[in-house]
Amino acid sequence: MFTTRNHSAIAAGLFCAILFWGANNTGVKYLVQEWPPVWIACSRMWCVGAIFYVLLRRTDWFGPTHPLTPELRRSLWRRSSLSLAVYVVAFTVALKFTSASHVALCLGTSPVWALLCEGGPRATLDSLRRYGAAALALGGLLLLFWPKLQASGGDWRGDLLALGASFLWTLYGRHCRELAQTMSGAEITSATMWRAAAWLTPAALWEVARGGIALGWGLVGVHAYCTVFGGVISFALYNNALRHWPVSQVFIFGSLIPASTMLWAWLLLGEPVTSTFWLAMLLVGAGVALGQKRQP
Repeated sequence: MFTTRNHSAIAAGLFCAILFWGANNTGVKYLVQEWPPVWIACSRMWCVGAIFYVLLRRTDWFGPTHPLTPELRRSLWRRSSLSLAVYVVAFTVALKFTSASHVALCLGTSPVWALLCEGGPRATLDSLRRYGAAALALGGLLLLFWPKLQASGGDWRGDLLALGASFLWTLYGRHCRELAQTMSGAEITSATMWRAAAWLTPAALWEVARGGIALGWGLVGVHAYCTVFGGVISFALYNNALRHWPVSQVFIFGSLIPASTMLWAWLLLGEPVTSTFWLAMLLVGAGVALGQKRQP
């Protein structure tokens, strides 16, 4: 039986994932200045997939593993891993063309895509609550980044890629929700990560052969953080939440990721926090709280 304690534990896990992903986004912004984007995405996913592969087969930390049927393998290759691969590349390349503020704001639209994919608005109190939560969160994000959007111009290619990445993230979440009926969060992360990396390997090798990569302890350290905390831990917590909550509920909670990214960028890269930060956070927090309210 799903209890209040379970609900609180999932919310706490998602909050940790939000903090990790905020630092991860800042780290990817740092890496993309020195490394080719597809190589960053591909190498991270190979590492995450390998770590989970070893943990699932050498430990019992995530419980028993489940055999994959031929139909499930086809779904992993054609749907989940492919949408993940394209999402990560779109997100990474977008950071080369436009500001992190533009990318974060576009990714913040994912709760709306998730709600629309779940059936669109209906004349019910629950539908009004969910769409009201999404509207509050989006309003907070717009207020949060409005000063930056006015001060910094963005390349339309980056904005378009970021908006596409938002929709692809929604598709990946819906696929994971389906997989979670028969697989654990760790199994989903492992299975989708290494398959997505396999999709991207030819392009990543072409990038390296064409321009090479610069090596340094700082770059390697940031890449390691993005792999372990932004990949292994965060995706495990995220996929675990999708086992119990609707996709739109998880995504509305994830509206806090842009704020986490801004805070980490301020701490690590010295980027200024906008003057509307705290007011925006009140709106986002209200949207998250309203989105988490459970119906009797």
